[in-house]
Amino acid sequence: MRVWLYSRLSRDEDSELNSLTNQQNILREYATNNNCTVIGESADDNISGMHFNREGINRIYAAVEEKSIDAVIVKDYCAIIGLNQKDLEN
Repeated sequence: MRVWLYSRLSRDEDSELNSLTNQQNILREYATNNNCTVIGESADDNISGMHFNREGINRIYAAVEEKSIDAVIVKDYCAIIGLNQKDLEN
């Protein structure tokens, strides 16, 4: 499977556990363990997930339009849609 790895860190998620480096390491390990071919990676640092006009997401759009990937792998869906723990609790 051809995959794209995407990570995002917003202004209010400054913990080491959610750092971009940690997210990227988790994603790479997952891809390796599941025999995925990583076509590309992108990240949006200190960017809100409340909108989709982000450089990292735009790179994914381009890969999808080119039909060069089969899936996008994220640490959790909050990386894409911008929810945080407080949102989920509500």
